[in-house]
Amino acid sequence: MLLHITRLLCGLMLICGIFSTTYAQQMAVELQDLSVGADVIITGKVTQQSSSWNDDNTRIYTRATIQVDEYLKGINNGRSITVTYLGGEVGDVGEMYSHMPRFVDNEEVLVFLKKNDKNSDYKVFNGENGKISVIDDQKTGEKVTTSNVQINSLKAQIKNYVND
Repeated sequence: MLLHITRLLCGLMLICGIFSTTYAQQMAVELQDLSVGADVIITGKVTQQSSSWNDDNTRIYTRATIQVDEYLKGINNGRSITVTYLGGEVGDVGEMYSHMPRFVDNEEVLVFLKKNDKNSDYKVFNGENGKISVIDDQKTGEKVTTSNVQINSLKAQIKNYVND
């Protein structure tokens, strides 16, 4: 009986190890794709948002202003960038789209951006995957992602991908 339980536990540990290694490799590939594909990569803080209907009154778009702390890729165009994304609230009507990023006022973020062809705004590259929320680790005070990855480590990886 003990031998059977030991084998079962070893098998579970092996499977968990394989999945965690695969997950880490997938995250590295995704980070590389985001880093290479984005026109601009920044860290910053959301300072303002405003939502409005499109010209046909068929969709709501939100424009979020991000005060830039650091440009990891792209030309330093100033201290703030405006990001436009689908969804938001106008009056009593709200729209939310799956796989689209959403921003919160005063939220610290790391975002991968593409230039909008129609105006001077940017859009988040690769939907919700192109926006990473940044929080303070309660124990260390360091900036980390909501998945507890250190931002400094993430930024170093991004810079390596951008410079390759």
